[in-house]
Amino acid sequence: MPRQFMTYQFDLFSGLHSGRTAAMPQWQELPEGTRQALTALMVRLLIDHANGGRASQRKEAGHDA
Repeated sequence: MPRQFMTYQFDLFSGLHSGRTAAMPQWQELPEGTRQALTALMVRLLIDHANGGRASQRKEAGHDA
C-alpha cells in the first residue's frame, strides 16, 4: 500500500470561522528559533520591496558562482 503524506498549508484567505481550516498557532506558541527566522524573512521582504526587489536579486545571483 503506498504511503499517504498528510501535509497541511494554512489558508490565509478563508473566513476565520469557516470550519474547514485548522486553528493557526499564536505567535507566542512558536519556538524562538522559528520566530527569529520569520522575523528576519519579513524584514528582508520589506527591505527588498522598499528597494524595488533589486537587492535580493543581486545577493542571490552571487550565490550561484
